[in-house]
Amino acid sequence: GAPERIAYGGTPVESLDVYASRLASPSGAPINIFIHGGAWRSGFAKDYGFLAEVFVRAGAHFVVPDFAWVQEADGSLHSVAAQVRRALAWVCGHAKELGGDPERIYVSGHSSGAHLAGVLLTTDWKRDFGLPADVIKGGLCCSGVYELKPVGLSSRNSYLKITADVEQALSPLRNLAQVQAPLLLAYGSLETPEFQRQSVDFFAALREAGKPVQLLLAEGYNHFEILETLASPYGLLGRAALAQMRLGEG
Repeated sequence: GAPERIAYGGTPVESLDVYASRLASPSGAPINIFIHGGAWRSGFAKDYGFLAEVFVRAGAHFVVPDFAWVQEADGSLHSVAAQVRRALAWVCGHAKELGGDPERIYVSGHSSGAHLAGVLLTTDWKRDFGLPADVIKGGLCCSGVYELKPVGLSSRNSYLKITADVEQALSPLRNLAQVQAPLLLAYGSLETPEFQRQSVDFFAALREAGKPVQLLLAEGYNHFEILETLASPYGLLGRAALAQMRLGEG
């Protein structure tokens, strides 16, 4: 069915789609917050409802926030990251009202959304929002970029403003100390080399830092096809996401 549309902030774009499970336990449903991709400059939450069924049938709420496209924020990834962080903080603060469990919040993301999910996973939630440091209980980052310096050297710098400050603050690879949750990293064997390299390098850095992380390789899948595996409890990502959330198959 159609999601419930709820505002999490003061501007029109700061709203999120909530797909609520009817199978929630008395303590509330776990919540998966999905951050969509689109090179930081396109995409809508409504386009990702196809991923919700695998979660709601397994007993979890599925939440997809909208946020400003970076070209609408004068090229500032800081502004985009701030909105996504506020969305998660709002979900945490209103989880019980939604029939969810604030102690079981997970994040996932694809492409540029995987980068933003990585930003969430490397946020100091206690310092910046007064939330528990481990407010996020697990993360799934698919086909993302985790070090922004190469992005600033690419054609995408025509609409992004990748400064040294942005590189340092918003490159998950540079902020590993903040990681509190187990991570799943995934990429497809048919993706372009940079997406593959970024996933492998982020995995290696996390493992060296002693963080719980697993690397998933989707053989024969490209950058777009791999996301489809999240829409099935039997797909590579769907199975992994449900297992991470300790949910049975659909």
